[in-house]
Amino acid sequence: MVRRQVSMQDIARNAGVSRSTVSFVLNERTDISIPEETRARVREAARQLGYRPNVMAQSLAKESTNLIGLVTDIASSPFAGGIINGAQQAAWRLGKFLLIVSTEGDPARDEAALEMLLERRVEGLIYATQAHKVVALPSAAREVPTVLAHCVEESGEFPSVLPDEEQGGFTATRHLIEAGHQRIALINLDTAMPAARLREAGYRRALREARIEVDDRMITVGHATANGGFHAARTLLDGGEVPTALFCANDRMAMGAYDAIKEAGLHVPDDVSVVGFDNQEIIAAYLRPALTTVALPFERMGAAAVEVLSSVHGSAGCTPLLVPCPLVKRGSVA
Repeated sequence: MVRRQVSMQDIARNAGVSRSTVSFVLNERTDISIPEETRARVREAARQLGYRPNVMAQSLAKESTNLIGLVTDIASSPFAGGIINGAQQAAWRLGKFLLIVSTEGDPARDEAALEMLLERRVEGLIYATQAHKVVALPSAAREVPTVLAHCVEESGEFPSVLPDEEQGGFTATRHLIEAGHQRIALINLDTAMPAARLREAGYRRALREARIEVDDRMITVGHATANGGFHAARTLLDGGEVPTALFCANDRMAMGAYDAIKEAGLHVPDDVSVVGFDNQEIIAAYLRPALTTVALPFERMGAAAVEVLSSVHGSAGCTPLLVPCPLVKRGSVA
């Protein structure tokens, strides 16, 4: 049985006061002279009757809803779901509430989601993606402050929060150099991806700074899959100048590389050290030996997106805010 909504008139009858007095008390009007005993009686009546204020009406009156819309393609991804968690926690801390819509990257759903959120008077929008890529936002995103997380908008007019993938590639390669390796191969993502270009740039910078010549024969592509990582590693291990270490630009390719190393009669890390990228826990922590990798800071990106949106109302300019990608040391480097 549906319970009837308690009204201010109900509270007025229960407390023996006028409806306007109830309104003044519940809206905390201090400019109206009402005895404290009367205020206490009204509040107690509201509590006993289970009164809930119409938050939407109050928000419209105040021109503030404390609502943030999050449009994303990652709601079903346990890997990248940290963006949602980070944004939610940051929103709670700021007294905001997050409305989340998963669109699976469908442009038509993106547009419908933005319209729905704007109809609910969200104060700002966050658009987040599982992969680092360039996106095209519907024009409705320009109606409120909007911040992008893990992506950039093709027009370049929106602020964004991105992982510092160039520094992450540098960190991974530098870790192998500091372990004594000089023949370090890179199994990269498809080069059209922004992450591939940035992670390779970090790899090359680390080698240059260590005065190790960059050998393009040590750079190959594994297409972001375990099978691609396996075949790329086999090609490198079957070559004339066998690498002593592999930097794999994601953990799935590292998983495939493990199999190629084992099939070649070698061992990780005694014969070949391996570093991944992403820190997919379901892969990295359960490989044997566990995989040393660079973490994508999804949770921190989500929190930072809320903070940028809140602190500058989405007008921070379009230079991306870069979030560090920390190294997670495990057992795959010797």
